[in-house]
Parts: sequence; structure tokens; C-alpha cells
Amino acid sequence: MPFDAKGDLVAGGLREQIDFIVSAGASAVVAGGSTGEGHTLTDAEYERVMREAYEATAGRVPFVAGLIVNSTRDAIQRTKRLKGLDITALQVTPVYYLFKPDADATVEHFREIWQETQIPILIYNVIPWNYLSVDLMLRIMDEVPGVVGMKQSGGDLKSISDLLLLSKPDHLVLSGVDALLYPGFALGMHGAITALTSAVPGVVVKLHELVKQGQHEAAREIHFKLNALWNSLNHDNLPACVKYIQHLQGVSMFEPRRPMNRVSDTQKAGIKKALQPLLG
Repeated sequence: MPFDAKGDLVAGGLREQIDFIVSAGASAVVAGGSTGEGHTLTDAEYERVMREAYEATAGRVPFVAGLIVNSTRDAIQRTKRLKGLDITALQVTPVYYLFKPDADATVEHFREIWQETQIPILIYNVIPWNYLSVDLMLRIMDEVPGVVGMKQSGGDLKSISDLLLLSKPDHLVLSGVDALLYPGFALGMHGAITALTSAVPGVVVKLHELVKQGQHEAAREIHFKLNALWNSLNHDNLPACVKYIQHLQGVSMFEPRRPMNRVSDTQKAGIKKALQPLLG
């Protein structure tokens, strides 16, 4: 999200960020995920930024609304605030604060969101203490017609392989792991929604195209350069780092929302060093 130093949303900032991503060849826009600091937004801010992001996308690519909430009720109510928008899908996390529902309750969580909103759902499998097993994700996709796919954010290629092996052909299996974009694409993942897809979207698009074309030597070269960039980032203030990388490519410099740290001078130097081979 485009915040200023006080943590306020900057008017027009989302359009600038989205234009940067779409013009680089991205095949969709996701707003309100982890990199977008969606977890920091009030209900009113959520509605505002989703409407702004939708208008900025302007039908050029599909639009996905992120939902990071702690109850089924909150997920439904937030989505209903977006009435009138032609949302392609919702990216929905499992609940994230401490208490973990069992498998049946998790299935019902996604079922109720689908039944009440009628918007297709992508499971955003990212919560460490509520991490969904492959079997549970497959069950959700089988039992809830509106769950059309998932984003796997744990660094486990075995789970990615199992999902691609066992899911139905029309289900989407997406990568949420920046360090494993190349092997994920090589296995057949259908795309990615990650920090680097926001930071250097054109590079990730090129990597995906090279893999689809079977040009693995060139793809591996990009992979290792992306890996070096990823290793240069402090993941505790990852959204701030992504905004700085966008800034180095011409986007206005936006800030994280406190208490997240701003990008330090040391971080900036490391990012610049790792970014140069990708853009040079």
C-alpha cells in the first residue's frame, strides 16, 4: 500500500503502483495481500483501497482482492463492502491469530465465504501455525465449488508437486515462494503471487515465459539473480523493501505503516547491488 511517513494512504499512489506492475506484463493484479500490508487496513480503508485499485486496474487484467481476517463473518462483511466491483477472485488466508479451527471448520469457513459472496476463492496458505495440509486443501477444493485454487507459500517443493499431481486440471496452483519461482514454474505451477512479482514484475514474467518455452539455462540464470535479490531483503520489513525496489524503477517512494521499519541505508546498499544485474 502507498503510505506516507505518517501512515496515511497517498492519493493516486495505488494507480502508480498498479500501472508499474501491469505495464511490466503481469497477468493479474492482487491488492491487499501480505506485501500490500492488507492486514493493517481498517474496514473503511479496505473498501477505499480496493475500489481505487479496481479502478486503476481498469479491466486491463483480472483483479483479485486480498482478505486477511480472523473470522468468517469479517471475511464476508469486508467482501460485501465491495458491491458493484467485478472481482475475479478473493485471495483468502486461513484465520491467523493463535487459535486454529479443525479441518471441518476450515472447510466450512471457505464454504460460507463462497456461498455468501459468490466470488471465486484462492486459498492463501501462509499462516505458519494454521498451515493447511495438502490433503485439506484438496478437500476444500473438492467440496467447495467456488474454491478455484490456492497459493502455496511454504518452501516445500514436495507439497507443490503433490498439489500439481493430485488437484483437478481446472484448479490453479500458484507459487507464494520467491526463492523457488523457477523450480515451481518448472514443475508446472500456473503462476505466482509474491513480493518479487510486485518488486520486479517484468523479470518474473520473463522467467515464467522462458520456462514455458523450455529455455531452462536462461531461466536458471535469472533464478539465481532473483535469489540474490531475495537474499538481500530483510523479511521483517519486506513490504518496505518492495516499495524501495519499485522506487528504484521510477515509482514514487512510499513508506510502510508503523511499527514496520523503514528501509535502512544498509538495506538500500544491499538491494541496489543485487538489483543491478537484473535490470542492467
